[in-house]
Amino acid sequence: MHRITPATTASLFGIEATRHVEHAAAATLPPHTLMQRAGLAVARLAMAITPHARTVWIACGPGNNGGDGLEAAAQLQQRGFAPVVTWLGHEGNAPPDALASLQHARAAGVAFAEAPPERWDLAVDALLGIGASRAPEGTMADWLQRMHVAAAPVLSVDVPSSLNAESGAAAMEATAPGARGTGAAARFCLSLLTLKPGLFTAQGRDAAGEVWLDDLGCSAFDAVPVAWLAGAPAARTRLQASHKGSYGDMAVIGGAPGMAGAALLAASAALHAGAGRVFAGLLDSKVALDTSQPELMVRDPATLDVGAMTVVCGCGGGAAVRGVLPRVISTAQRLVIDADALNAIALDPGLQTLLAARGRRRQPTVLTPHPLEAARLLDIGTAAVQADRLGAAQKLADRFGAVVVLKGSGTVVAAPGALPSINLSGNARLASAGTGDVLAGMVGAALASGLLPALDATRDAVWHHGDLADHWPADAPLTAGALARGGR
Repeated sequence: MHRITPATTASLFGIEATRHVEHAAAATLPPHTLMQRAGLAVARLAMAITPHARTVWIACGPGNNGGDGLEAAAQLQQRGFAPVVTWLGHEGNAPPDALASLQHARAAGVAFAEAPPERWDLAVDALLGIGASRAPEGTMADWLQRMHVAAAPVLSVDVPSSLNAESGAAAMEATAPGARGTGAAARFCLSLLTLKPGLFTAQGRDAAGEVWLDDLGCSAFDAVPVAWLAGAPAARTRLQASHKGSYGDMAVIGGAPGMAGAALLAASAALHAGAGRVFAGLLDSKVALDTSQPELMVRDPATLDVGAMTVVCGCGGGAAVRGVLPRVISTAQRLVIDADALNAIALDPGLQTLLAARGRRRQPTVLTPHPLEAARLLDIGTAAVQADRLGAAQKLADRFGAVVVLKGSGTVVAAPGALPSINLSGNARLASAGTGDVLAGMVGAALASGLLPALDATRDAVWHHGDLADHWPADAPLTAGALARGGR
């Protein structure tokens, strides 16, 4: 068993692949072995979370997820804990493994109740597994609501009940972000056999909390993953015999009147991320110099030789950015398209054609949409994007032949012909104006160096952007300006 951190690199498996692993393992093991292992793993993590718990409430559903909970109850009872089980199953139609665990729990002396205890030190959610297809109702919904608004920690078995294991969409308010009261405690999730992508993107990170994996001694070597956790990039050291030209020229084109700050944030981020030279091609002609950052060379966008540069286009671009996009898309050596440039492309079939043609020429291109911008590009609703973040990012990547960074909790990075990845670095402190502009600048700097292919460079930049937030001093405000400077 091990804990998943932002630095973890791991394969992610969908429901079909996970079931394949389960069936293959079960065929080689004595009956009930996997559930016994699962119950023991849940019990061990429960004891680690609350080693001095007096009451552990284990809410068990009617299927095998509930069977894992029943087995965990027996293990806890044998180790001196006091589990209280509420079970929604019936002996007449319980799966064989769950029925065996029910008998084990009863033989161990586990206390069963019709309703949750008045108080508990840990709640274990063993109600629904990966196969749940609709939102919980009735008693099950009531129990979930109770455990998720209480102050005690919640440990979910395999996946939080009502969370889609593949997409991270929550089907019930109780497990959705913002449902908990201010006194609610931590959430934990023990993923069994495989890691599921829904635990790490959309609403999954809030619903699952701290994720652990126990493969129950089973290998997933012949299962096909649907995505992977990108993990921390390898450390890279600059050669001593290098100069500013070794790390590329970069231009940020944007900053329409009243929005120059967005472009300057992206340019500042590129400087501090290591770009060799950075030009600020501002659409607001009244801004001639950023006196706080004299290293930035402010230029009229029309004078920039974008064919020899990496370009970040769109930050604070407003409607004015539309006029520069045809030239930028057609000629930029490497290109990052963000913000208002994405919105302009979504509204203009001609620009979409140019972008797709750029992709066919295999010119390095990165799109960095948030969910609403992605929805506009795909001509669907934002809810549809969030219901399938991996799929949405991949559709954009395939359509435009570009690397796509679908921002949000569990940022997805996709590219044509590659398995999409989910980034785990970063936290809610990034929910602040301008941090997306900073990310665009950091991606641009990574591309400008030319040291890595576009996909790898983008993954690295996305991770470093989030890692800065993860290590931000607790007593210091996280502003986009400070983030652009690397916290300095």
